[in-house]
Amino acid sequence: MRLYSKASSQFRWLFLWRKRMNEMVQPQLLFDYTGHLPECPTWDAQEQALYWADILEQEIHRYQPQSGEHRVWQFPEEVGCFALREKGGFIVALRSGIWLADERGILGQKVCDNPNNPALARFNDGGTDHDGRFYAGTFWAPGDYKGALLVRVDVDLSAHVIQSDIHGANGLAFSPDKRWMYTSDTPKGVIYRTPLDELGEPGKREIFKTFGEGEGIPDGAALDVEGCYWTAMYDGHRIARFSPDGEQLEEYRLPVRCPTMVCFGGPEMKTIYITSTRENMDLEELARFPLSGALFTLEVSVAGLPKPRFKG
Repeated sequence: MRLYSKASSQFRWLFLWRKRMNEMVQPQLLFDYTGHLPECPTWDAQEQALYWADILEQEIHRYQPQSGEHRVWQFPEEVGCFALREKGGFIVALRSGIWLADERGILGQKVCDNPNNPALARFNDGGTDHDGRFYAGTFWAPGDYKGALLVRVDVDLSAHVIQSDIHGANGLAFSPDKRWMYTSDTPKGVIYRTPLDELGEPGKREIFKTFGEGEGIPDGAALDVEGCYWTAMYDGHRIARFSPDGEQLEEYRLPVRCPTMVCFGGPEMKTIYITSTRENMDLEELARFPLSGALFTLEVSVAGLPKPRFKG
């Protein structure tokens, strides 16, 4: 006979309950929209609205679920990632550099140039940490070596390269206790975590989780209040949730092959918004997965962490 402590029995009960709930809950289409390469979903609690970028269409979108209002800002270059600002408007990582933009999407001050060669590497995944600093990673297009970088913009608008040895920067998220920064290198199929000191400065990066053939590869991500890591599994038809120890706890299947990123939102922060892509898909695949490029929602039982606005 196997004995369980009270705590382990409660955890096992919670795990089985959530598993049964997962089997009942399925992702739903957000609204009638199909993009090219939607990424960087960002929930604004003040407006109760969802923002996201379409990288290849050079756009930022805003959708308010309650009213159904859909607004689009056009930019002169690919929008790799962005964050909302405390003072209004955006901080935007375009191909050639990072800019501040106002509420109309008009570029103002240039914060810094792309530290990579912009002809070979555009900005990709990014967001803010708990202190309102902005991070933006690049994607090394040639793929001949890991030449991408992760850049941090502090509140004084100074920019710093904090990590290298990356092929495609993705999966940025920060733990609730501020001790860990998570990132992924999508083409390499690996999630990393990096310890942070009391000032938020990074230590030595370590491997958190690797993936094999057929599992999909980790793309954009978010963390929940229990410290669990949710990631879109590109080429995997699913999103998945991992414990702080790297154990897969939950997964949800999607009607698309390539989800790109997740974020939490909604009035209680228990709605997951999921972006997906149709980049480089031929007509045959689009006929099989016509919702590729759409946005989905998923109601879950645990709340997520909000994305702070950029304080610069």
